[in-house]
Amino acid sequence: MRKIILSLSTALLLVSITFAQLTPDITSWVLNTTGQTGYAGILSNVQTVQYDSTYTYISCTCIPGYSIGPWIGNPNVPANQNFVFEIPRHPVHNNTATTVGLGHTGVWTNGVSIFNVSDAMSYNNQGIWNRNAYFWEGPGFDACLGHPQQQGEYHHHVSPTCLYNQSDSTHHSPIIGYAFDGFPVYGAYAYTNINGTGPIKRMKSSYLVSTDTTRVNGPNLSTTYPAGCFIEDYNYVSGSGDLDQRNGRFCVTPDYPNGIYAYFVTIDDTLAPVFPYTFFGTYYGVVASGDIGMGSGHVTITDSTTIYTAVPEVERHIKFQLYPNPTKDYTYIYFDPMSSNNIKGTLFDSKGQLIKTIDNMQPSISYALDLSKYRAGVYFLHLQTDKETVIQKIVRIK
Repeated sequence: MRKIILSLSTALLLVSITFAQLTPDITSWVLNTTGQTGYAGILSNVQTVQYDSTYTYISCTCIPGYSIGPWIGNPNVPANQNFVFEIPRHPVHNNTATTVGLGHTGVWTNGVSIFNVSDAMSYNNQGIWNRNAYFWEGPGFDACLGHPQQQGEYHHHVSPTCLYNQSDSTHHSPIIGYAFDGFPVYGAYAYTNINGTGPIKRMKSSYLVSTDTTRVNGPNLSTTYPAGCFIEDYNYVSGSGDLDQRNGRFCVTPDYPNGIYAYFVTIDDTLAPVFPYTFFGTYYGVVASGDIGMGSGHVTITDSTTIYTAVPEVERHIKFQLYPNPTKDYTYIYFDPMSSNNIKGTLFDSKGQLIKTIDNMQPSISYALDLSKYRAGVYFLHLQTDKETVIQKIVRIK
């Protein structure tokens, strides 16, 4: 009898330890559990999440589950990157700051790369007036505000429109990524107060555009070089916003009730990206060395790890939001995390003619629906699983 009690106690202890290990750096990822494919038939989102006592390892293709493209004026094509990133599980502040450099600087929760504010070019290639990627490359971003670089690495410099519901200003935003120092990246909304109290508000950047009309060793303001087109056009003004120089703050969040340093993406009240867009300048914490630099993102796992398997819900229904509606061009379908998997969408015009199909839509993902090429009028979106069908009316206006 004593042996049985001892075994039961040991089992309960192991369950308790396992549960305690399931921290947000393990559970926040958009796992592909159904073989879903994205661009060019490549497996999408995150394929595997593994963890040990030190790191969480994210295996991903860098292809999202939502539709991407086209990219006006950009000849590059997304390709499978076969990344394995390592995210520190116990991030710590770094007294010797590491610069947030070019290339991938973190990873969104769907396995797509986070890039910094720069497009890697400067005025006359002098390296002193560095170009703001959102200004110079933004016209070539797709509807989800992403694009591929020369090696086919699809990425977002700014808030990833299709990854989460960035119009939801009534709830604290979810974790939408991790920087390579292990600190989380949240969407645009948080508690007013850093102690987790107060109403939800949109996090405001503390960077302001300079009012100078001339630039030393750079071009004067003009229609070609307006204020804000260069990174150096912005000045950090302490207290002008909610966030520090890195676009973050130490605060209580739903995922970290004891508080953590967290980065935020910044947008304005029209949902347009606001400088510096994501984390900026230097990392707050110590960066995992295998994630940055030439040839990075292909970490070799040498320790014994545990593979995380998300527990499926017993019963799910189609739960979604659609915005804006009415719309002039794009509308976005955001599926709640508790929604059904593998939803099929079919769009019909007012005459009942099928004009578009979207297969295998997943929870926690936002999908862009381009209506710009269709006439103004009423359309009907059918969302269907093997157990349920929901019909949503969409109005396109001129």
